[in-house]
This record gives sequence, structure tokens and C-alpha cells, in this order.
Amino acid sequence: MQVILVESVSNLGRLGDVVDVKSGYARNYLLPRGIARRATPENRRELEAQRAELERIEAQKRSSAEARHRQLDGQSVTIRARVGAEDKLFGSVSAGDIADALSTASGIEVEKRDVRMPEGPLRTTGEFPIAVHVYGDLDANITVMVEPEEVG
Repeated sequence: MQVILVESVSNLGRLGDVVDVKSGYARNYLLPRGIARRATPENRRELEAQRAELERIEAQKRSSAEARHRQLDGQSVTIRARVGAEDKLFGSVSAGDIADALSTASGIEVEKRDVRMPEGPLRTTGEFPIAVHVYGDLDANITVMVEPEEVG
């Protein structure tokens, strides 16, 4: 299915690009969220007429994302967890735990879906570099320190 992107999407295209995507991706994700429109001649004309306004909105989103990136990049959060033998956790530290701790520490709302954990949840104590998706191709690098919880 061909769609016209109304916003830039990482790994897909920039504003105004006409791209081929699977119909399910278009129907279930791009079109309902207003990220894209069907590539009809009418929509193409309409998009060209609105291009300046859409580019201005995209620039505003990008600048606010860059400010958010500057605030988050380099942040460090400490999460305390119950620990068993050999510094292994009872359970794990998930993306949701990291998002909550980062939101509390920085005052910036971070959603768990934005926390990038390619190796999965953290299961041991230590210091871990984690990426937080901010916007498009912009990721902030943070440090998560998992420490044993004090008992008693």
C-alpha cells in the first residue's frame, strides 16, 4: 500500500515522502495515528498545499525533542532491588521500572516503550548503559545502576 508521510518516521522516510508499506502497518499504525495518509491524487494535492505548515510543525516537534534529549542525555538513575546469591536479582529490572525511575529523577515524562533494552530486562546488579528513544533518530544515553536493596 502506498502512503504519504505526514511526519518523519525513522527507518521509513521523511515528511512528504510517498512510501510502500504493508497494508496492515498502514491500517493499524500509520493511518490511525495521523502519521500518514493514503497516497491518492487528492491527498497529494492537499499535502502539497499544507507542506509549509506541516514542515513548521515538524520543526517544532524536532526542537522540543532536542531540548528533551539535552535534559535526558547523560542522566544516571539508581534502582534498588532485592538480591540473592551472586548478585542476581529476585526478579528483574524492566523498561517500566527504568522509565518510572527516570521520570521521577529528571521530572521529564518517559514512557516504557521509549526505553531501549536490546538484551532484555536487567537481572544482575551493576551499571548498565541504556538508550531512551526521544524522537525520530534521536536517542538519549543514560546509565542505570542496579544496587542491592538494604534489608532491615
